[in-house]
Amino acid sequence: MKSGLVVLAALTVLAACGSPQPTQRGIGFDDFSQFELERARREAALSSPRQSIIPPPQVNTIPGASPLPPGGIPSSDLAAAGIGQVQTPVNTANDPGRTQGLDASPTNAPPALANNPGISDEQSFDAVAGRETIESDAERRAAQAAARQEIQPTAVPQRPSSTGPNIVEYAINAPNVKGQEWYSRSILSGQGRFQRNCAGYASSDEAQRDFLARGGPERDRLGIDPDGDGFACGWDPAPFKRAAGN
Repeated sequence: MKSGLVVLAALTVLAACGSPQPTQRGIGFDDFSQFELERARREAALSSPRQSIIPPPQVNTIPGASPLPPGGIPSSDLAAAGIGQVQTPVNTANDPGRTQGLDASPTNAPPALANNPGISDEQSFDAVAGRETIESDAERRAAQAAARQEIQPTAVPQRPSSTGPNIVEYAINAPNVKGQEWYSRSILSGQGRFQRNCAGYASSDEAQRDFLARGGPERDRLGIDPDGDGFACGWDPAPFKRAAGN
């Protein structure tokens, strides 16, 4: 019994050694040969002479029309349409100054200029030298001088007194500058009253004019000049002084 098992095991080992084993496919000599063959075919196709493509003849696609010849439109048809032919110049009489040639054609002769009073040739030395002399130029200058009118200056109109105090005159004659105390003020003139009353004016010029009309700069009834420089609500006389050259 034991000897029979040994013989059976030996036969099984011999059978396993003799049967072919499956192999896994991968990158080997066969794949490399196939790659080289494909590359050789591609290089052969690229190195072969190219064939030029001949375009088909022009075909007239207009329904009912006869096909065009291989050369395109016949020259007789082009001539009938006026293409490729030199036209004879024709004067349409649209431009009275033009005596020959087509209108607006570069081959036409320029029109002769008639006596056109709207175009001046005073900038042309040849044109002026041909008709003017030293004597005629002196006569023309004398005529221009005689026609010249001199307007005598008149007095500046007086400013009506109904417009209120003149803040320009006050600024020019002011003895101090903005921020320099020149007049005494009450201790009751605080910033709150100053800001509240100045907010009621549309501009500092209007505030200064009203300030002078109410007795300023000596008196400050509304407290709009708390620092006592004589200028209300931050009004500055410096621009008026610069304009007057002071």
